Amino acid sequence: MKIVAASDASELAGLYASGWDPSADVKADVAAIVDDVRTRGDAALLEYTRRFDCSGATLASLRVDVPTLEEAGRLVPAEIAEGLRLARDRVAAFHEMQRAQDIELRDADGTLSALLVRPFGAVGAYVPGGSAALPSTLIMTVVPAKIAGVERVVVTTPPGRDGAIGPAIRFAASLCGVDELYAAGGAQAIAALAFGTQRISKVDKIVGPGNVWVTEAKRQLFGLCGIDGLAGPSEVLVVADDAARPELVAGELIAQAEHDPLARVAAVSEDRALLERVAALLDGPFATACGRTEIVTKVLANTAYLIHAVDRSEVLAVIDRFAPEHLSLQVRDPWSLVPEVRRAGAIFVGNDTPVAAGDYIAGSNHVLPTSGAARFSSGLRTADFYRTMSLVANSPARMQSDARTLAALAEFEGLPAHARTAVLRMKDE
Repeated sequence: MKIVAASDASELAGLYASGWDPSADVKADVAAIVDDVRTRGDAALLEYTRRFDCSGATLASLRVDVPTLEEAGRLVPAEIAEGLRLARDRVAAFHEMQRAQDIELRDADGTLSALLVRPFGAVGAYVPGGSAALPSTLIMTVVPAKIAGVERVVVTTPPGRDGAIGPAIRFAASLCGVDELYAAGGAQAIAALAFGTQRISKVDKIVGPGNVWVTEAKRQLFGLCGIDGLAGPSEVLVVADDAARPELVAGELIAQAEHDPLARVAAVSEDRALLERVAALLDGPFATACGRTEIVTKVLANTAYLIHAVDRSEVLAVIDRFAPEHLSLQVRDPWSLVPEVRRAGAIFVGNDTPVAAGDYIAGSNHVLPTSGAARFSSGLRTADFYRTMSLVANSPARMQSDARTLAALAEFEGLPAHARTAVLRMKDE
């Protein structure tokens, strides 16, 4: 693999490319699917499910019963069940501490100002099911919604060729208290959640990652309902120094590469010798020893970067420009670096914290901003399942004190009817 200088903007243009910009064909295809589901509801949803996922799907098979916990316990091996329970418990603990509460301020004159916190009525969680079943994503999206108090949590996920939803997904659905489970995926599932169909009532917000068609559907439907963000391919940036272990650096790059052929993976270091050792690992059998060879090889050939920085300021500049989904700090003193990191979806500190811990059992959320969105957005959290309302209750004394100023400001902005609402409340008028 080639090592590039941190100052070489042209070589790093692909790493720093940001924003959501799918092809015109994808946009057109998604628009057609969205419009069809809006018009025909379940009939369109079933047609696309048969075309893309399971040719034998029926209207009755779209809704999948969530098993009882006793039934669910027989669906997966004991070790996997225990691992998913551990993930659920840690995610719950991490997101429980994020609970929001109403905030009130009562002034001396008796006026009350407040911020009221209310959960969404219904949320749709999309759980990918293409190249791999992801019960971990169900946990990450459903548990915070339940903690927030969302009344109805709906999960959609693509069925297999046999029309079934994988046992691990059904186990996780039972474990996390999913209210409704549907065997439907792709842009058609997102449209069904947003518009509602004969069988699926519409939701207030849609969360969860997906492929390019899923994400584009979320973009097109934003406004009709809320979304968590536009999740592009996986990303990781490893910051390493001469104390880092080359195999751990290379291992993190390969781990993210196996997610998606369009994943972006990079390592930056002031130590060129380390980067050369990492390059040797990526060019050799280490890179493909775990499987998913075709995907990993494509990423390493097209969207992998080894970056040599001349000093710490260049390292920080790379972090800032990339704003990576995952940031791994494999350096002697990572805690001195953490305060200087401004843009990242999640930070994994030290050699003992693989990014995979965050994917599964660390407790933090693995639904994270990509494509530079860490500049302005955050990973999924409990607050994403609330909305807030401000409340103001003037005391009579406050109203009399403010009336003339309020009227004057409204008149100044050319809104005399606004001004009159203040004047009508003046006792001396």
